[in-house]
Amino acid sequence: MPKEKPRVNIGEVIRTYRAQRGLSQGDIERRTGLLRCYLSRVENGHTVPSLETLAKIAEAMDISLADFFPGTETPRDRETQKAGDQKIQLDAFRRRSAAGAGHDPEDGHVAAGASA
Repeated sequence: MPKEKPRVNIGEVIRTYRAQRGLSQGDIERRTGLLRCYLSRVENGHTVPSLETLAKIAEAMDISLADFFPGTETPRDRETQKAGDQKIQLDAFRRRSAAGAGHDPEDGHVAAGASA
């Protein structure tokens, strides 16, 4: 038996992003050409927009379409996370290497008795 997928109230998500950015429905209307009354119906859950319409709204708010769906991860997100993890590992390696050589990686000074 398939598990029930979590339901996303897309209208609430749109309203939240719009409010966080200080945008009115009129601002979105001007940027997308979608009528304010349509945006209101979407935000209040009376209408579900198509993916094409969602893409227009996302672009108007300068966010990714995937941002509308919590818990989704794009290949770009995975690459960003992987790069961040690699940087953390490299930084830790440099700290260990510098500590072993008598260097203080935080200030760049050489510890007493150690050579540069």
